[in-house]
Amino acid sequence: MAGARVIPLHDPERDAARRARHVEVVPEPEQQQSATPDWERRLTDLLAFARRRLAGDYEVDEFGFDRDLTENVLMPPLKPLYEKWFRVETIGLNNVPMAGGALIVANHSGTVPLDALMTAYGIASEHPAHRPLRGLGADLVFRTPVLGALARKGGQTLACNADAERLLSSGELVGVWPEGFKGIGKPFKDRYKLQRFGRGGFVSAALKTGVPIIPVSIVGAEEIYPMIGDIKALARLLGFPYFPVTPFFPLLGPLGAIPLPSKWYIEFGEPIRTDVFGENAADDPMLVFNLTDQVRETIQQTLYRLLTQRRNVFLG
Repeated sequence: MAGARVIPLHDPERDAARRARHVEVVPEPEQQQSATPDWERRLTDLLAFARRRLAGDYEVDEFGFDRDLTENVLMPPLKPLYEKWFRVETIGLNNVPMAGGALIVANHSGTVPLDALMTAYGIASEHPAHRPLRGLGADLVFRTPVLGALARKGGQTLACNADAERLLSSGELVGVWPEGFKGIGKPFKDRYKLQRFGRGGFVSAALKTGVPIIPVSIVGAEEIYPMIGDIKALARLLGFPYFPVTPFFPLLGPLGAIPLPSKWYIEFGEPIRTDVFGENAADDPMLVFNLTDQVRETIQQTLYRLLTQRRNVFLG
């Protein structure tokens, strides 16, 4: 991080400049024939990125988020997985605001949390504002060598109310998966049955900052690693919440770690406003409970609807 500038979370001039960089100019028909080849554009972008890194001309916010690194190094490898392997379709992306704080709340599944990565990539690549999703992760993520550092640089931070409120107050788009390890580590027979949403800490953070809650329902992730067993002794030895057994892993070794190419749908529901409940609404346990239940039920019913519309796990 030598030479990098540490920046505040929200800077209007910087945000305007970023939006300007995402404006696409459509060339005239006669110009399209002489357009720069894709490989040449990629090489130019790569060289420009390398120059910025060597010169220290990049920004890192107070949480460690390195947007330049994320957009040029961490996100591109997800593109083939998103577009070709899982063939993700997003629904209702217009419900994600163009600017300002908002809380994305989604179901969690799949043994390995690829659903969080696919949601972040979908918003960054398909939303008109190309907004980064600031995910809240478990402490295990940040204790893991290499992974923890990459998660920080990719915009993730520890799942705690203090960090969530700071991000939301600064106008960031924050993502949370309240089921946690109970969601991604549940048996395949319990697929698409939501687990407990904890004590509603995410609702409390949204109420304190007055941002909308956007329920997100993800179909397809449950089938990528069908978990049929859990080697608990090995999980304890390694310090993991579970050690999954699927039809192909660990039987086939590294080959068994390849996710199955299920067809994915990610639906962004209508925002639930929290700025209508008053200043001390977060201190009302019944309100927090009811809003938590409303968000959970909205996601569950949307999952059921998407499943009834899906004809085939792999073809959609």
